[in-house]
Amino acid sequence: MNRKQSEFKEKALPDLKEKFGYKNDFEVPRLDKIVISRGINSEDAKSNNLIDELFKDISLIAGQKPIMKKAKKSIATFKLREGMPNGVMVTLRRDRMYAFFDKLVSLASPRIRDFQGFKIKADGNGNFTVGIKDQRIFLETENSSNKGLQVTIVTTGNSNEEGRALLEVLGFPFSK
Repeated sequence: MNRKQSEFKEKALPDLKEKFGYKNDFEVPRLDKIVISRGINSEDAKSNNLIDELFKDISLIAGQKPIMKKAKKSIATFKLREGMPNGVMVTLRRDRMYAFFDKLVSLASPRIRDFQGFKIKADGNGNFTVGIKDQRIFLETENSSNKGLQVTIVTTGNSNEEGRALLEVLGFPFSK
């Protein structure tokens, strides 16, 4: 069992149960999945070397093979045609999700220069999205180019308050 997973069971579960007045352990919000993604512009989509490098970087960060997202319809303004690759994503669940969360909180975030906490976008349902400007904060991709990625943390919480409380108990660094 991962360190953050055991921390959830030992610390977060009782704290959140008491804070929100839940009667059952299964009512307590928990991490559902983490989605790591990166978009590709139309010039990058034409270069197979760049796409291969992107696949390699995201698979090293996540520990799992990503999938290619393709355009569903053509958009002339963006020089995008139907079927062209326009992004790469990977969905992490269970053990890999907790391992990545631990890596993000414990190892990667302290490597960000002048780090004051993550500025988070919330969707109102307890899910949070973090934009990372430089993927080189992860030790695995230290020698790769400076590219950003997006990390979406999906919780089973019904509100932003429940999701934020869960992430705070697990040690996620929010900006003040």
